[in-house]
Amino acid sequence: MYGQGIAKGMWVTIKHLVDTYLDDLKWWGRRYTDPAVFPERQGPHTRGVFTVQYPEEKLPMPERFRFTPFLVVNDPDAPEHPSHIWCTSCGICAKVCPPQCIWIMRGVHSDTGRPIPEPAEFYIDIDVCMNCGYCAEFCPFDAIKMDHNYELASYDRTAHHIHDLARLSKPVSYWEHIAPTLAANERAAREAEAARKAARKKSAPAKQQDDAK
Repeated sequence: MYGQGIAKGMWVTIKHLVDTYLDDLKWWGRRYTDPAVFPERQGPHTRGVFTVQYPEEKLPMPERFRFTPFLVVNDPDAPEHPSHIWCTSCGICAKVCPPQCIWIMRGVHSDTGRPIPEPAEFYIDIDVCMNCGYCAEFCPFDAIKMDHNYELASYDRTAHHIHDLARLSKPVSYWEHIAPTLAANERAAREAEAARKAARKKSAPAKQQDDAK
């Protein structure tokens, strides 16, 4: 019959409209605020609208999602490195950065004036950064990670889009929160390497004694 397809299409649209309001009654004010509701709304048995109602709702980020870099620092209650900040200001990240948006100034000892393995200043121009992740990939100390925070809009790019050392520094617990699997693998690799170094150090005196004999 002429117009039957249009009628079926309109019925689907009306049904989704009605189901949306019925779903609102089901969740009663928690539809866009309760994190537990979001997986069900994105599941195969949901009713009503499927659109993510940003910013009330946000899609969960995968662990390997890359946005702006940040520097890893120790948690105050669980230090794992001899320095508070993992970065040693070696400059590899600045060298491999394709758009050259990283600037580092090495720190100096307050008494001797000699360089120390710690940055005094660290800047990243977020407007230039292409979020490639090379800095995190080439860092020999795992001191740079890629953040999941993509909400960086501001009205003053000169003040807010040049991230300094204070803004870039985030504790290792933050990295473990946004990427638990990757962080666990990295921790296991560091512990295994430390165990191998300890075993080699322990076996060195015995080998020297055997050589002496």
